[in-house]
Amino acid sequence: MSTTLALTEKLIRCESVTPHDGGCQELISERLKRLNFRIEPMKFHDVKNLWARHGTASPLVVFAGHTDVVPTGPLEDWETPPFEPTIRDGFLYGRGAADMKSGLAAMIIAAENFIEKHPNYAGSIAFLITSDEEGASIHGTKRVVETLVNRNEKMDYCIIGEASSDKLLGDQIRVGRRGSLHGKLTIFGKQGHVAFPEKAMNPIHMIAPALKDLVSTKWDEGNDYFPPTTFQISNIHGGTGASNVIPGTLELTFNFRFGTASSMADLQKRVTHILEKHELQFDLQWDLSGQPFLTKQGKLIDCVKKSIQETVALDPILSTGGGTSDGRFIAPTGTETIELGPCNNTVHQVNECVRVADLEILTQIYERILKKLFF
Repeated sequence: MSTTLALTEKLIRCESVTPHDGGCQELISERLKRLNFRIEPMKFHDVKNLWARHGTASPLVVFAGHTDVVPTGPLEDWETPPFEPTIRDGFLYGRGAADMKSGLAAMIIAAENFIEKHPNYAGSIAFLITSDEEGASIHGTKRVVETLVNRNEKMDYCIIGEASSDKLLGDQIRVGRRGSLHGKLTIFGKQGHVAFPEKAMNPIHMIAPALKDLVSTKWDEGNDYFPPTTFQISNIHGGTGASNVIPGTLELTFNFRFGTASSMADLQKRVTHILEKHELQFDLQWDLSGQPFLTKQGKLIDCVKKSIQETVALDPILSTGGGTSDGRFIAPTGTETIELGPCNNTVHQVNECVRVADLEILTQIYERILKKLFF
């Protein structure tokens, strides 16, 4: 058994459903202590975070990731228990196998191998690990980054071990992510009896024309780095539960995933204009999960591309697809930030798994990246 596989299995056995860490960070800390990493737990509210640094010189290369996982869903739907790592037909099964305990394990073993071979390298290696990536993401990486910025601890390069690959390990590098903007809309009507609609105002009927405009609007064309902005309704609710009552209000939640072709302010302004055009009485609350970020071609992307090419003979696509990640908190500091990890075919699914052979390959890629960045 490879050391990366063994460590991945240990991490999967930790029941770390967000925001709980389940003992993962203690396990990782003990391992990094042997390499003389300076271990600094950072707990904010109920969220455990870990900052571990080896060396004091620059450049500082950071491996970032999360120990928390999404809930398992119905246990009876799993072929084997989700927190009992199981190998079948060349795949390792378990919650977090792909997202992202295998990535964490590969990073740790890569750092071990690199430091053992190059103990006097010029620079520093650090790990930024949270247990709040799959949850609210308020007291995790965001707070750790704020702490580092306040004490002038500058990160030069960051590699996030999210499951970024598509069909083959290394076929994609995430060089950015779209922003995520949530809206909670309340439409005000007037409650009444369904038999007397002239004495009421049905907010469900009232919003229909505006809803058509919202879902049919082309918000932008995208650009060279990001696809067009998307608008999706996630929830809609109106009614008292009674079949003979016209509701007085309707609540609707929606989300924008947007790149740099549109700004948050522009999207907010256009939504408000559509609602006002249809003369609706409404309240609209906004919540920004993260601005879009992009790492342009530079030393980190060059080193990552070459490491993949040398290890698996693939020419990776530079992508900004997928959901949000903790890169949205790291990139704004000026840190060159990319995401590289295993295939994402089964993330957040029942019977989540990762190809066993990919674990050693990913470790080799990470180690090559370190060597190229430092030498």
